[in-house]
Amino acid sequence: MGSGIAQLAANSGLVTTLYEVNREVLTKAKKTIDANLQTLVEKGKMTSHEKEKIYQRIKFTNEVIDCTSNLIIEAIVENAEAKIQLLTQLAGVNNNEAIFATNTSSLSVTTIADKIPQRERFLGMHFFNPAPIMKLVEIVNTDYTTGPVIKAVIDLAQQMGKVPVVCKDSPGFIVNRIARPFYIESLRLLEEGQISLETIDSLLEASGFKLGPFKLMDLIGNDINYSVSCSVYEQLSKPDRLRPSSIQKEKVQKGELGKKTGKGYYKYN
Repeated sequence: MGSGIAQLAANSGLVTTLYEVNREVLTKAKKTIDANLQTLVEKGKMTSHEKEKIYQRIKFTNEVIDCTSNLIIEAIVENAEAKIQLLTQLAGVNNNEAIFATNTSSLSVTTIADKIPQRERFLGMHFFNPAPIMKLVEIVNTDYTTGPVIKAVIDLAQQMGKVPVVCKDSPGFIVNRIARPFYIESLRLLEEGQISLETIDSLLEASGFKLGPFKLMDLIGNDINYSVSCSVYEQLSKPDRLRPSSIQKEKVQKGELGKKTGKGYYKYN
């Protein structure tokens, strides 16, 4: 997700820094962005010259001291403490005018805000995967977030060609709250042996969905999807209708996370 957001920002004309503490992951991000842009060149959607200009707008670094900007978007693992630690570190190398956003899918933005500096300049900026393609961005504000900060982030999202939707901090925000039954009921049918996952995907795709739930979970990543389900379930006081699936939990435990690991509900080359 982080590399996708960086690619999107650079493609929108913004000078961008992509920070990743792990050198191997940073190298993979470079290759992914280069491959994505090359695909666009091959499809005739941009020239080689345009590709090079976009790529040159991105600075790749594993030094946090390089992460100074007017807007910083954190897109690390779905763990509140890890996000708080990084955001606090980033606040220490930036001035008091910087805006901070978290790309969390379901964690409480308010809970994070309570534990970081300058909470009035912090909000959620939830992109969807793949970030360069999906149009929607949820702008999640808290009771602390100021109006000018919200407006600045809306303007930036629009500059990126996105459709920003502002919402208050709540479990699952809008999209993930609505989408839980789509995934969980499909998994429930599979648990009960009612129907195969391939048939579920085929039926829903025939009904107009671009991807069936199992293909979509593999694209998102079973670890992320399961984490969101658990988070929404806990925050809404554990209603049985939103109980996370044991099948998906097992997938996560086995490391069968979907496309990024080569195997999830389906196998990938």
